[in-house]
Amino acid sequence: MATSSGSGDMEVAAGCEHYTRGCELRAPCCGKFYTCRLCHDSIENHKMDRFKVVEVQCVKCKRIQKAQQKCEHCNHVFGDYYCDICHLYDKDKNQYHCDGCGICRIGPKELFDHCAKCNLCLPLSFRGNHKCIENVSRQDCPICLEDIHTSRVGGRVLPCGHLLHSPCYEDMLKQGYRCPLCMRSALDMSWYWRQLDEEVAQTPMPSEYQNMTVNILCNDCNTRSTVAFHILGMKCNNCMSYNTSQEGRPLQQPNSP
Repeated sequence: MATSSGSGDMEVAAGCEHYTRGCELRAPCCGKFYTCRLCHDSIENHKMDRFKVVEVQCVKCKRIQKAQQKCEHCNHVFGDYYCDICHLYDKDKNQYHCDGCGICRIGPKELFDHCAKCNLCLPLSFRGNHKCIENVSRQDCPICLEDIHTSRVGGRVLPCGHLLHSPCYEDMLKQGYRCPLCMRSALDMSWYWRQLDEEVAQTPMPSEYQNMTVNILCNDCNTRSTVAFHILGMKCNNCMSYNTSQEGRPLQQPNSP
């Protein structure tokens, strides 16, 4: 169960670069004490299972004891927030434990809802307003290839439903606008499509290409079209997107009678 001490802060500032806490965890795998699982995993050649932690050591009086929110000897508060499932100690960040996710999330809880299909806590504004992909959070970030579900780095849900770390999303936008998994536009590109319309209209193709058509597949709506070939881009006949892929070579069409 997740609990809050209500103290607002801890008696002794302690912890690591990842968490503010007043105790160290005894790793159930190797028996060594570490401030957190991330500190453990960065040094050891194996990973620490936080759910199996049973003992902690108070940083103030050094008493080794069962995992709990405050020291049984000196009453030192180990964490303003404590979860006895995840054994997460930290300063109060409006955390809550989500049974669906199986881990603690940063809230406030009342502003989030767990999507059972995505297997992820999402802002309430996403309820009934996002594309579900089953267990999407259990997939690694397609940019950095690191875990998303248990990451301390926030995630960004794309319109296609795929999930990226927020910093990876920002890096992606520096290189392009499409989801690296399905190639769908990751943001509203309508303003850019209108700009391309003007550029296409002002850039006629040479006469030998003017009667050429090409088959395309739209990455945004998955519609196939046969459209006029243009070097600047081919526009989907269905959703008017230029986020299209050419299928085959352009074909010369006979002149109209």
